[in-house]
Amino acid sequence: MKTKSHTQRVWFVSELYYPELTSTGYFLTNIAEGIADTFDVAVLCCQPSYLSRGIRAPAHEIHNGVDIHRCWTTTFDKNKLYFKVVNLFVASLSMFLRGLFLFRQGDTVLSVSNPPPLLPYLMLLACRIKGARFALRVEDVYPDVLTRVGLLKEDSAIARSMDLCCRLLYRNASQIVVLGRDVQSLVRSKLDTGKDRVVVATNWGDVQAILPQSAASNRLLPKLNISGRFVAQYCGNIGRTHGIEDITAAAALLKNDPEFQFLMIGWGAKKEWALREKADKQLDNLAILDPLPWQELCDGLNACDVAIISFSRGMSGISVPSRMYNIFAAGKPLIAVCDDDSELAQVVREEGIGWVIPPGRPDLIVHALQIARERSDQLRSMGKRARSCAESKYTLNHVLQSYRGIVARLS
Repeated sequence: MKTKSHTQRVWFVSELYYPELTSTGYFLTNIAEGIADTFDVAVLCCQPSYLSRGIRAPAHEIHNGVDIHRCWTTTFDKNKLYFKVVNLFVASLSMFLRGLFLFRQGDTVLSVSNPPPLLPYLMLLACRIKGARFALRVEDVYPDVLTRVGLLKEDSAIARSMDLCCRLLYRNASQIVVLGRDVQSLVRSKLDTGKDRVVVATNWGDVQAILPQSAASNRLLPKLNISGRFVAQYCGNIGRTHGIEDITAAAALLKNDPEFQFLMIGWGAKKEWALREKADKQLDNLAILDPLPWQELCDGLNACDVAIISFSRGMSGISVPSRMYNIFAAGKPLIAVCDDDSELAQVVREEGIGWVIPPGRPDLIVHALQIARERSDQLRSMGKRARSCAESKYTLNHVLQSYRGIVARLS
């Protein structure tokens, strides 16, 4: 074990952290605990409010070498927009006030950009007041994510104001961590100087828990009564940025072919639409399930012959799908429906593990599935390359090396 650096304390600031192990909470928890053998690591977060909602964690504890400080916040129904905004505002203010008390001169504070979007600005202010270094991990690029999904007009006063604020935030960050090369390019475009401060540190797949599995040993396929069919699966967030429409359209094109089956597992803003589309078009070849518990994820990811990740057009630089790394760990070839310059498209091409298809072309999804079914040897080779790619490039240890380097440069 390496000797910890006592010249600084490294703070991770996120609303979500252990025991809230959904999305950002999962990744931040593993990163913080992973570098705690090298640095003095602390976390500023809130009480669980998502999948672990209702659990009351200690206000202060040391867990796996990390000094955790949890702030009070409101817990109104986050499915109602007004209450969600109140929760996010109170969480940001609560962490800001606690940060003013806990941060010390010379500390490094790494804040995530979302949720909540106000948080990094308040953390920047706290760092300025206390003489700490401010770093940022970009989860969402504002206002771009809102304009590209149609929630804001690009030339609106709100969008322009958000863009100015975002540029100010980037300009004042000592280091900016992004999840992919497309995001790196977009963030760098918002900087006049110091573009080299924007560095890529990807997420990872769990290569110990997620292993390739034969169809014969899969426990989910017989439950769904789809054993023996050629299964194309979408697993993960069914949100506004995702091209769910292309998947349902492909299912409609193949609805009369009994050899093909589509499987959608997840939740999100477009799930209800997908359920209505399935009913309206009588897509019996499309099964839609709720998210699986973690202990069943390996079975879930292996319940297919080909995985699909589908984005709407114009999402390059907006979202890097962390799910792809666990898909690789499961050894599944991938149909990537996405912009040509996205991180997802680049990885699939570089590693030779699937097909890249432009959004809006469900006919090409069908064509890729037909090729995949006919070329079983090619499919197996792609699956082996996917697993090899996960093991050689996208493990937690690889990511921890990146974060140790980032923190060391900030020292």
